[in-house]
Amino acid sequence: MSTNEPALLIVDDNEDFRFTLCELLKREGYDGVASARNGREALDLLATRPFDLVLLDLTLPELSGYEVLEHIKADTTLRNIPVIMISGVEEIDSVARCISLGADEYLPKPFNAVLLRARVAACLERKRLRDQEAVYLQQVENERHRADELLHAMLPPGAVRELKAENEVHPRRYNEVAVLFCDIVGFTSYCDENPPEKVVDHLQALVGEYELIVARHRMEKIKTSGDAFMATAGLFEPIPDPILTSLRCGMAMVAASRDMEPRWEVRVGIQFGPVVAGIIGKRQFVFDLWGDTVNVAARIAAQANPGSVVTSGSAWHRIRDRARGRSLGFVDIKGKGRIELVECQELR
Repeated sequence: MSTNEPALLIVDDNEDFRFTLCELLKREGYDGVASARNGREALDLLATRPFDLVLLDLTLPELSGYEVLEHIKADTTLRNIPVIMISGVEEIDSVARCISLGADEYLPKPFNAVLLRARVAACLERKRLRDQEAVYLQQVENERHRADELLHAMLPPGAVRELKAENEVHPRRYNEVAVLFCDIVGFTSYCDENPPEKVVDHLQALVGEYELIVARHRMEKIKTSGDAFMATAGLFEPIPDPILTSLRCGMAMVAASRDMEPRWEVRVGIQFGPVVAGIIGKRQFVFDLWGDTVNVAARIAAQANPGSVVTSGSAWHRIRDRARGRSLGFVDIKGKGRIELVECQELR
């Protein structure tokens, strides 16, 4: 309903009839009754204020009752208002035409007051139930939207798509994935030296910028853990060159961290290979990756110089003709032994 009290509009060119009908409706407890003398005036009123029921005469000056009814039912903001046609025209063709145009009821003049009272009450009740249903459907849609936002906050976009399509995210092995780790140099000491509100605000701003960068590169954020940010290229969405894409993304993240307060230096490690991915947990579930590729990417990041993007020699070999880098030599990586690290300097 438009207000706590239903709003009714009487449209008739006969002043005595308008007055009689208005008084009758007021005696029935309907105080929100307005009237119009012709079709144009009725449409003007409908455009400026909400109504819950229109009692409409067929024979009107300027615009006929048929034309007004057609306009109401064609307007997406007005079409749910019930309309009772009232007219001295009793031909069955007129009744049929009004019903086909969307009228809810048809009453001939002179009308029976008891019947009119019942028809008005029935129309208003249907309107109330339709409005109630619309509110409920909007609430359902709002809840669905909030649930969708929550899923996207917890899971990568590809995992959300799979969850919606199949009602679960299947654990599986992905063979050619670039895994990117980015962490902040000196973050622990920064936490110790600054108030928590400042730490969280700065970290939130940086992570938000990283999320935008990752999305622009068609990569997928996996998670943040402390000050470490993890993303993948080629996990759910195939892309032409996951390693090169990850290097570009990492360099953009380094540049963004230098442009934002407190101008942290970050280091990025990238590795390419197979991973196992899936959802873990029942009460507070998370989507995560496991495997040698993930571990090596994290350890490469720990070995990288501040403000640099580093990958393994084996990964670099795949894109060596499209980038320029500097070898950092062979470094002991736990679980892998000695591997060559290459710092990306320029992408061609």
